[in-house]
Amino acid sequence: MMFKRAHESLNASKLLILIRKLQPLFYQVQRRTYLEHNMPDRLKDMSTRANPKFFDMVEYFFHKASALVEDKLVEDLAKIKGSKLTLEQRKTKVRGILSLMEQCNQVVEVTFPIKRDSGQYEIVRGFRAQHSTHKTPCKGGMRFSLNVSRDEVKALAALMTFKCACVDVPFGGSKAGLMINHKKYSEQELEKITRRFTLQLIKLGFIGPSIDVPAPDMGTGEREMSWLADTYARTIGYQDINHQACVTGKPINQGGIHGRISATGRGVYHGIENFVSDESYMKMLGLTPGFKDKTVIIQGFGNVGMHTMRYLHRAGAKCVGVIEHDGAVYSESGVDPKNLEDWVLTNGSIVGFPEAKAADAELMFHECDILVPAAVEKVITKENADKIKAKIVAEGANGPITPAGDAILLKKNILVIPDLYVNAGGVTVSFFEWLKNINHVSYGRLTFKYERDSNYHLLQSVQESLERKFCEAGEIPIVPSKAFHNRIAGASEKDIVHSGLSFTMERSAKAIKDTAEKYGLGMDLRSAAYVNSVHKIFVSINDAGFAY
Repeated sequence: MMFKRAHESLNASKLLILIRKLQPLFYQVQRRTYLEHNMPDRLKDMSTRANPKFFDMVEYFFHKASALVEDKLVEDLAKIKGSKLTLEQRKTKVRGILSLMEQCNQVVEVTFPIKRDSGQYEIVRGFRAQHSTHKTPCKGGMRFSLNVSRDEVKALAALMTFKCACVDVPFGGSKAGLMINHKKYSEQELEKITRRFTLQLIKLGFIGPSIDVPAPDMGTGEREMSWLADTYARTIGYQDINHQACVTGKPINQGGIHGRISATGRGVYHGIENFVSDESYMKMLGLTPGFKDKTVIIQGFGNVGMHTMRYLHRAGAKCVGVIEHDGAVYSESGVDPKNLEDWVLTNGSIVGFPEAKAADAELMFHECDILVPAAVEKVITKENADKIKAKIVAEGANGPITPAGDAILLKKNILVIPDLYVNAGGVTVSFFEWLKNINHVSYGRLTFKYERDSNYHLLQSVQESLERKFCEAGEIPIVPSKAFHNRIAGASEKDIVHSGLSFTMERSAKAIKDTAEKYGLGMDLRSAAYVNSVHKIFVSINDAGFAY
C-alpha cells in the first residue's frame, strides 16, 4: 500500500514537472493564435513596418502582452469570492477592460499667441494627453520640441501608464508637449510660453496635485517647472495647501527633492545592473557578470545619457563612445564622463573633444557590450537593427526601437532592456517628490537626530559591555569604521531617494524575470514587462467596479 502511494506520488511529481515544461510552449501557441485573430488590422504588419507611428508601436506591444495574459485574467475572475460570472461573461469582461486600457482617455490641443522680444507675435501650439485615470493623479513630462504632435503625446502618455504600473508607482499616464525649438527663444520668452501654457491647462482642468502632475522632459528642466508651479500657486492654487505637488522636478528650494535631476540616468544604471549582475542572463549572452571592463556606447548626451554614463563609469564599465545629433566621439581606452561634461558646458557640443577621436552616427553599430540609446524614439529600425553589434541594448529614451527592429534584435540574441522599465527612474523619484510635497516634510528630517543618537548609544553600549567583560584591560574605545561614520547620523533625503530607487528597480526587475520565465519568453523582457503592467492595471480597474 505504501509502495503504491509512493509510486502515485512520483507519477504526480513527474506530471507536474512535465506540465511546467510544456506551459511556456502553450503560452507561445496561445500568443500566436491571439495575434492572428485579435490584433487590429492596422497593427498586423507592425513586425515588418519600416517607420511606424509611435502610438501604434505602444499599442502593438500592449496587444502582444494581452495575448499572453488574457486567459490568466479570465481564470483569476473565477477565483473572486462570490463571483457568479459564466466563462463567456468573464471573457467578455476581460476583453472589455483590455479594450478600455488601450484607449487614450482624453487629449487637449491649445494655441495661444506670445509677443517675442523683437515685438513680433507668434502662435504657439501645445498638447496634453491623459491616457488613463485608473490611478490619479496622472503623471507625465512636458517637452518642448518641434517634433511634438498629437500622436506623439498620446503614445508617450500610454507608455507612461504602463511604465508607472511596471514599477508600482500609483499614477495614471499623461504627457504634454509644445511645438517649439526651445534653443531659439530667450529666457523671458520661454517664461511667457510656459506660464501661458500652464494657464491654458488650468482652465481646462488638466493640472493639479490630485488631477495631473507634469514633470521635466526634453527641452525643459527645473526652471520651467518652477514657472509652472508659481503660475499654479498664483491662480487657483493659492487656496490649496498642496499646491507645490502640482508639478515635480522643481528646484530644491521650491519643494523639489534631492536626486531628481539624475534620477532617470541613475534608474537606467540600476536597470542594467539588475541584469548584468544576473549570471543566467549573462551566460545566455556569453558575458561574465558585473560591469568590470564592459564597453559602453551612449547615444545622446543629454540629462539621461550624461548621468547614465557617469554611473556606469563609476561601476567599472568603460564608455568608449558617445553619439550626439551634431557628431560623435570615440576612444578605445574610454571617455571620462566628467571631462566630456565640462567640455560640453564650455563649448556647447561634444564635437572637438580633445581626449577622443571624432566619429559619426555609424558609431552606434560599433562592437560593444552595452548600447544605451538615450535620445529620441525610433533610432533602431527594420533598416539598421541587423547592424547592431552590442550584446545589451538599454532603452534610456522612450521608444528608441521599433517592433520590427525589436524582432530582429531578439533573433540576434541581443538582450533588450525595455524603456517602460529601465528609464522609469524619473517617474519613481517624481513620485517621491510628490509624496514629500503632500506630506509637507523632507525625508529624514523627523528621524535624522534620533538615528544619530541611537547609533552613538549603540557604540557606547558595545564599549561598556566589552569593558565589563574584560575589566582588567581598562578602557576599550570603540571606533566606528569610515563607512559607518559617514552614515552614523542617519539617512539624508538623498540617501533615502537613492535607496528607494534602487529597491524599486530591483523589485521590478525580479518581477520581469519571473514573468519571462513563467511564460517562456526567453530574452523578450519587453513582453514580460508589459504583461506585468497589464495585469496590475486590469486588477485596479476591475476592483474599482468596471461597468460592463
